[in-house]
Amino acid sequence: MPSNDQPEWPSEDIDVPDVSAEEKPADGGATAQLPVPDKVSLPEQPTLFVPGEPARDVEKTQFIATPKPDAESTQVIDLRQAPPPEEQQTEPRPVPRPQQTPPPRPQPPEQHQPPRPQPVQPAAVPLVQPMRIEPGGDVHPAEATTGEEPPPPAPRAEPKPKRRKRVLLTGVVALVLVVVVGAALAIPYVSNRLGLPWAPNLPQGDAPDPVPVALSLQAPSESAPEPTAAGVSSALASAASAPALGTLTGAVIDPATGELLWNRNAGQFRTPASTTKLLTTSAALLAVDPGTQLSTKVVQGSSPDTAVIVAGGDITLSSLPAGQQSVYSGAAHLDDLVAQVKQASGGAIKKVQIDTSVWSGAQTAPGWAADDAPLYTAAMTPVMLDGGLTDPTNDHSVRVAQPATTVLQTFANRLGVTAAGNGTAPQDAKVLGEVKSAPLSELIAHALEASDNTLADAIGRLTATATGAQASFAGAAQATLSVLSQNGFDVSQVKLSDNSGLSPQNAVPAKLLAEILSVAAGPDGKDPRTAKLRPMLAGLPVAGGSGTLDDRYDAPGSEPGKGWVRAKTGTLSGVHTLAGVVLDSDGRVLVFALMSDGADQDSARAALDVVATSIRGCGCR
Repeated sequence: MPSNDQPEWPSEDIDVPDVSAEEKPADGGATAQLPVPDKVSLPEQPTLFVPGEPARDVEKTQFIATPKPDAESTQVIDLRQAPPPEEQQTEPRPVPRPQQTPPPRPQPPEQHQPPRPQPVQPAAVPLVQPMRIEPGGDVHPAEATTGEEPPPPAPRAEPKPKRRKRVLLTGVVALVLVVVVGAALAIPYVSNRLGLPWAPNLPQGDAPDPVPVALSLQAPSESAPEPTAAGVSSALASAASAPALGTLTGAVIDPATGELLWNRNAGQFRTPASTTKLLTTSAALLAVDPGTQLSTKVVQGSSPDTAVIVAGGDITLSSLPAGQQSVYSGAAHLDDLVAQVKQASGGAIKKVQIDTSVWSGAQTAPGWAADDAPLYTAAMTPVMLDGGLTDPTNDHSVRVAQPATTVLQTFANRLGVTAAGNGTAPQDAKVLGEVKSAPLSELIAHALEASDNTLADAIGRLTATATGAQASFAGAAQATLSVLSQNGFDVSQVKLSDNSGLSPQNAVPAKLLAEILSVAAGPDGKDPRTAKLRPMLAGLPVAGGSGTLDDRYDAPGSEPGKGWVRAKTGTLSGVHTLAGVVLDSDGRVLVFALMSDGADQDSARAALDVVATSIRGCGCR
């Protein structure tokens, strides 16, 4: 530090190694004696800008001005060339490199941030070209400064995108799109739908004028040749001997004459499976008016704030909103019943009960497996929502565990009251609301086409109620057999444990099934029972077209029977049955019943379809 106690700042144009006063070279290391390269290289490090001090007599930094003895002009020493030794007036010593931060101004002890150095006015003498001395000893020209803060470096320009690469990428994407669109338009389906010129199905000329088509069904012919037993036996010889059938019993009858044309142990009792529904529905049609509807009522309870749901045997009551249809076509809607009760009670009802006393006995039949309800049917209660189905639009969905309880809880929730469990409706109680099912004839058609076990057992109990029998499994089975017996059918040794055919304990001969169908398909006016049983035929599934036969009759041996065979199916473990009607190739209506035991399910079904198709294909004369 000089004697005047002023801090000595290095010139703003140099970087000097940090050397203390004790470490200075003996000769002073004059800047003028430093070797100067012929060519100036680009800076390798940024210049440290430090405000400059006016030139002093004691020490010089980057530039030294030597006054002429006879003038005020100043001789400029160019550091790019070293002057001769005799012309050097002084030997400037290297200035020690200051600390990285200038000495702070006097401040309170707790403040340690040094002040920014004030700009120093340049000396009045001309300045030589500033040079920057790197710590390694290299000398480079540096920009002269005026002592002010150096301007910030100019922002670096963003590199321009490579237009060529972008254009190339855009072209590739466009080419791919063209290829994809072209390939899509070349697909026949797409070109046909869009009517493109290269479409394979594009009309080659004007569309022809429409031709009226008269749709008609081939009715049975009264003049059709009468079949013979020998002809039927010959036609069925091969198909009925298929090993896939296991043990086969069966019968073929001509309804016009009542003659038994083919008999293979037709009197033997076999498990009928779902062909039991033919007995159930025929008995109901013989005993009950086909227009009968099942009722569900809500009556005033024993107190003014109580209502009672009176179950009447309708298991098809729909939980869906009005306008939406469940699997049961024409079903009444629970919401309709709720609306009636709201209007009739004026909001006085606070709790609701349910009366299921119209049916009695167990909710499952003898012989049912533990999981038959709810997998294949529901626990039998005299009122249900959608037959107990968890999905009202899917007749293959499982059933709820307690159908009547579900009705009670759902009704109470929609009415906004409390469900109070089971109750008994008072005699002659005021009716607050009532809804009715579809007619019996429609219920029978659905039970046969979809093979609905729950609905079939409900129909059996309707027959029991109509005939004064107990509405239970045993009562319904007995009522069914009693009605058939009273109408001339031999049921002396028939056994029924339910009306759906789900129980393997049922035992029925093929001949009885064929006889019932023969009466239903007989000529009009010949048998008084025919008019009553005729609606049963409308519910029989059509081969390859509806119900439980919609996915059958696709094999080569059975395909000719598609649309001509209508039959009720039956399937249990090891049991396969098929009973229905068919129009033979001569236009004659024939009925048949086939019962197979001990065969594989898929192969037995296919083999039964071939037998029925063989009846269709024969003239049987």
